[in-house]
Amino acid sequence: MTNSGILKEADLPLEAVILLIAGMTLLITGVLLFPVSTGALAYYENGLYGLLLVMFAVQMIALGKTPFGDLRTSRLPLVVGVVVAAVGIVTCFIPDLFSEAPRILLFICFGPGGLLLLLQMILDKQKLRAWARFGGVFRHLIAACTFVYVLSMVIGVLVLFPSLLTTTLTAAVALLYGAAIVYLALVLRAVYLRYPDSAKPPEKDAALPIDKAMLLLMGVFMLLLGLLLIPVSRGKLPFAGSAQLGLLMIIIAIQMVASGSTPIGPFRRSWLMVGCGFLFAALGIVSCIVPDVLVPTLTYLVGALNVLGGAIVLVKSFLPRRSSRGEPREPKPPILVKLFVATVLMNALTIVFGTTMFFSGLLPLAVIGAVLAANGCVLLYLLHILVTLDKLQSGADVAAQPS
Repeated sequence: MTNSGILKEADLPLEAVILLIAGMTLLITGVLLFPVSTGALAYYENGLYGLLLVMFAVQMIALGKTPFGDLRTSRLPLVVGVVVAAVGIVTCFIPDLFSEAPRILLFICFGPGGLLLLLQMILDKQKLRAWARFGGVFRHLIAACTFVYVLSMVIGVLVLFPSLLTTTLTAAVALLYGAAIVYLALVLRAVYLRYPDSAKPPEKDAALPIDKAMLLLMGVFMLLLGLLLIPVSRGKLPFAGSAQLGLLMIIIAIQMVASGSTPIGPFRRSWLMVGCGFLFAALGIVSCIVPDVLVPTLTYLVGALNVLGGAIVLVKSFLPRRSSRGEPREPKPPILVKLFVATVLMNALTIVFGTTMFFSGLLPLAVIGAVLAANGCVLLYLLHILVTLDKLQSGADVAAQPS
């Protein structure tokens, strides 16, 4: 059974995962813009812009790649990625708070970023000329990169000057760009499967592993959402609940597709899990772009995932302690105690948040904001503990090696 096609371990490299979801974003945007152009659908531009900024941020945080090229030996992509993610999250949540800043930031990423990447491909001896010599799948890589970089520049201009084309023509360009990104993702998958070493990052990689990268992103998401809900509750800021739910679904989807991690626990990263992840991503993308259409469905879905996920982790956390009663307990290192407390607190807050999604008005909005902000702080503290544990483990491994 485990060897059947539907349960086979998915062979999707992380870079291909991120590109596929980015391509889906552009493809779905292109499809939706056609009914938007006729007035049949509402359109939330800030939701799209915020989502695109978050996708750029994920590349920086998880891959160490900026819109202008790789900086894997520097911490800069990680820092800039967090800032860009924060701008994208707030752009999704609060309409027009940043005015033209998201548009300008996206233009820089798409326009000059696409141009610099194209020039790097042409001038770098290890890229265009080497790929041309290798032939085969690398010829597809040349074509895919060229399409993506050129169309990226076109999209950059359209973001800065949206009135240059009609909505229908803009939709067509978005479809082309989305298709080009998906083509590049599939080509990169073929390259990485044929040459696995090319997918391995350098030893001094600045990027975080995908599980920690998404924990960082979720922590920033929850912290900002919680803080923003306090002025929203007092009527001082508008709030786009549809985009908030959509962005949360996309973060969950990236975790599912990239590592098999879900709100209710880790699963084998099978093609079935990948398919569910892409379905979640599609729902999230639509919710970010089209206001309110999926709010009831996603509210109950996110609520159920949070309550179930939190409850399952809490039960698993306390079961070993109950089973060991009467037996002498060895003292645990302080950092493991901190990890246990942070995990319990995080999941308790998660259950509270999930419950409020089923019962509107159960808690005042300002209190929900405080709960979410606290959850975000705990998530970031948990990330700190996990990074510290990794460093301690690395130090122990080095010490254990024979001199």
